[in-house]
Amino acid sequence: MTTLDKTIRDGRRAAANAGTAATNAANSGEMLRAASDVIAARMTLMAEGMANPMKADMREMSLMGTEKMEAMSASATAVAASLGDVAARVSQSAMDEVGHAQKAATAIASAGTPQAAAAAHYSYAVAWWGRAAGQMLTLNTELMKAQADALKPIHSVAVANAKRLKK
Repeated sequence: MTTLDKTIRDGRRAAANAGTAATNAANSGEMLRAASDVIAARMTLMAEGMANPMKADMREMSLMGTEKMEAMSASATAVAASLGDVAARVSQSAMDEVGHAQKAATAIASAGTPQAAAAAHYSYAVAWWGRAAGQMLTLNTELMKAQADALKPIHSVAVANAKRLKK
């Protein structure tokens, strides 16, 4: 892959990350709005239940805790899976970089002239910069996905509850 191809690929990935960030922000706002609607509706139900316990909506009362636990568990599971994947990839990238550094050290040490050693060092540094930039972009992509995966179960429950309780 040429440098131009890599640049185009990375530009597309950065644009996709910006789109994911915008979607995550919009979903977060929608979730917060839905949560406030759910809280208001449930506070009303709780007040009505306190005023007349025989007419209390016990099903809705029981959902208040169980839904939160299920959504938070699903969110925590998504975060754990994503972070496990990120850790594995970062670890592999670090091991790959050790190999690149060893090759560079060998090239520098075996150079016949100071200019050749400087050229080998420069070559390694420029290549490292490209690899580091690509790795950071990949990490950003993975963290955006982790954020979306963590938000999804909480967002789904909050929005569904807000729709259901508006009736």
